[in-house]
Amino acid sequence: MLTIDILTLGPVQTNCYIVAHEDGNCLIIDPGAESEKIKARLEKKGWTPLAVLLTHAHFDHIGAVDEMREMYDVPVYVSELEKDWLGKPGLNGSGKYPIIADMRIKEADLLISGREQKLVIGPFQIQLFHTPGHSPGSITFGFRDAGFAVVGDTLFRGSIGRTDLVGGNHEELITSIRNSLLTLPEGTRIYPGHGPATTPAAEQRTNPFL
Repeated sequence: MLTIDILTLGPVQTNCYIVAHEDGNCLIIDPGAESEKIKARLEKKGWTPLAVLLTHAHFDHIGAVDEMREMYDVPVYVSELEKDWLGKPGLNGSGKYPIIADMRIKEADLLISGREQKLVIGPFQIQLFHTPGHSPGSITFGFRDAGFAVVGDTLFRGSIGRTDLVGGNHEELITSIRNSLLTLPEGTRIYPGHGPATTPAAEQRTNPFL
């Protein structure tokens, strides 16, 4: 049995997700900022991280990556298409905004290729969907048995991800949403990088961009 815990962190209120197995192990997805808050939640729940997973490598999703890696000695996974983004402010977006310090994160430990369809980490069986458009290497992490998916900034409740950043592509984004997310079982809980959860059925019915 899996549970999902949500922390909304940092200046742009990015959702960090902790997916926990009943055995006490967990995965941290998109630790965007405020590492101490993440640590406090893990200690409160008594969960042990096995890995950090990144839906993509924009600055607001990676700010606490190095702290999590050092605190828990766990590997960091990112798409091979964005392996250089962690350390380059011009790619991860931190260089775009003067009020944000340039962000240079250490290289990921493990790369996910666009060909992979499954990732196994301890007790976690994770479906992988390459969902480019918001960024070239955007990945959706699906947890089919638990009925939810973490989609990063690909799809939001009533909206879609922006495509005006490096490597963004509107047509690719719409294709990713239609082919990978809206084809999930209609009641699947879709957890986005910002804002509340939704479902494929709700977005099919009400999303003005689709």
